[in-house]
Amino acid sequence: MSEIISLCKSLRKGASLLATHSAEKKNRALRSVMAEIDKRRYQILDANAKDVENAIKAGVKESLVDRLRLNSERIDGILSSIQIVIEQTDPVGQVVDGWSTPNGLCIRRQRVPLGVAAIIYESRPNVTADAFALAYKSGNGILLRGSSSALESNKAMVAAIKAGLEAPCNDGAQGAGDTGTFSGTVGIPEAIELATSGRREEVDEILTATGYIDVVLPRGGAQLIKMVVEKARVPVIETGSGVCHLYVEETADINMACAIAENGKLQRPGVCNALETFVVQRSVAERFLPALEEKLAGRCQLRCDEFSFGILKPIAENVGRGESVIKASQEDFGFEFLDTIAAIKVVESTEEAIAYINSHNTRHSESIITRNIAEARKFQQEIDAACVYVNASTRFTDGGEFGFGAELGISTQKLHVRGPMGLTALTTTKYFIEGEGQIR
Repeated sequence: MSEIISLCKSLRKGASLLATHSAEKKNRALRSVMAEIDKRRYQILDANAKDVENAIKAGVKESLVDRLRLNSERIDGILSSIQIVIEQTDPVGQVVDGWSTPNGLCIRRQRVPLGVAAIIYESRPNVTADAFALAYKSGNGILLRGSSSALESNKAMVAAIKAGLEAPCNDGAQGAGDTGTFSGTVGIPEAIELATSGRREEVDEILTATGYIDVVLPRGGAQLIKMVVEKARVPVIETGSGVCHLYVEETADINMACAIAENGKLQRPGVCNALETFVVQRSVAERFLPALEEKLAGRCQLRCDEFSFGILKPIAENVGRGESVIKASQEDFGFEFLDTIAAIKVVESTEEAIAYINSHNTRHSESIITRNIAEARKFQQEIDAACVYVNASTRFTDGGEFGFGAELGISTQKLHVRGPMGLTALTTTKYFIEGEGQIR
């Protein structure tokens, strides 16, 4: 039996027990996990420092190192995310709808856990805690398979989580084993496992573990997601890489457009909701593009189509920033740079902008800057993406920002869930039918 199958069998047992737990019991366990992460804060940061040092030595670009890096403030953010999950309503047991049939059967549709989930992800050790918290609160076991670049961080984080779950019940409350035996622990440590071998074959074993894993979620770049979707024999919730666009329509407030462009591109360029392409209506290009260049001030390389290059190159050269403006290649449009690089595409109309974006995006997040309500509604209705903004940054596409506390990722597919995935993403529904001897 492979190590992955062995882990999955353990997770199945843990998930079966966890599925019977009340929200109160699960929240008590999560609070214990928070305390242990806080207690082990500096051990986690020391482990993360090793991962960051190795990444820098390997020549990983800074925007991706930033996704890997933890600090005390980010640990506080992890704890805050878990607290928000605790405060949220437990979806398990919620009755979605119910009715009675003419023959007297009482039918109700109710939320239940999926069972065992696996998440395959790159860098970002905060995902370790986020995915665990959401899985645990929604009654699921979870198998974590992070990248080798974050292995030490993930091991330290999972050790803290398990220690929190293994803490003894000292308040006289019944322990985690509430189906007849008293376990004495506040939670169920078997509900989380980390795959640590680092073998590439490990991913293939996860993707083909039919009967052991109920759903797998890839979270990372386009190459990882493509590989998971193509190889998986277990159900996949596809999260998308983020080729996100900002469309500046002719009635846009130029200062607003520049501020949102700066935030969307430069706040954290290595994340999936960062902007990659600025789409500009031709009638506003000569006002917006110089203001954009000044706002970015050489901090971002602009890869321009012919029209925008003609406007920006002389301006940039005049102020000594000529190297930050170059001509775009065809491959730059629809590409996820994950860096301080952005493409610029000039269009004639909103119709052309919509057609361009829908043919180059990854169905993640798109935004329009406009004062025209009709153009805004047209953009929102016709753009094919999980999240479509008007006069706001795509950086808000995030489970925490949407009030979920944590997220499993951003689903760009249309079945089961779409957009930031919170607690309900790891539940399904089950029909409960009650009768009084009816036969058909």
